[in-house]
Amino acid sequence: MVKLRLKRCGRKQRAVYRIVAIDVRSRREGRALRKVGFYDPIKNQTYLNVPAILYFLEKGAQPTETVQDILRKAEVFKELHSNQSK
Repeated sequence: MVKLRLKRCGRKQRAVYRIVAIDVRSRREGRALRKVGFYDPIKNQTYLNVPAILYFLEKGAQPTETVQDILRKAEVFKELHSNQSK
């Protein structure tokens, strides 16, 4: 099973996160299938590769709660539902 989860990067006390598609059995810092976004909680910036995220969600990938909140704020789920209705 594939999950969309956060992968910690950056230095001490200054964490930034990559949003990655990764196998459930892999550890947090493990090898990702694909990098699909970036999240900086300090500057409150996000970058999302929406087509890649939609691809993994359509294939059955499950986002973690934090990633789900980020995607909801970016309104990615609305695009997913509009793609499925076509």
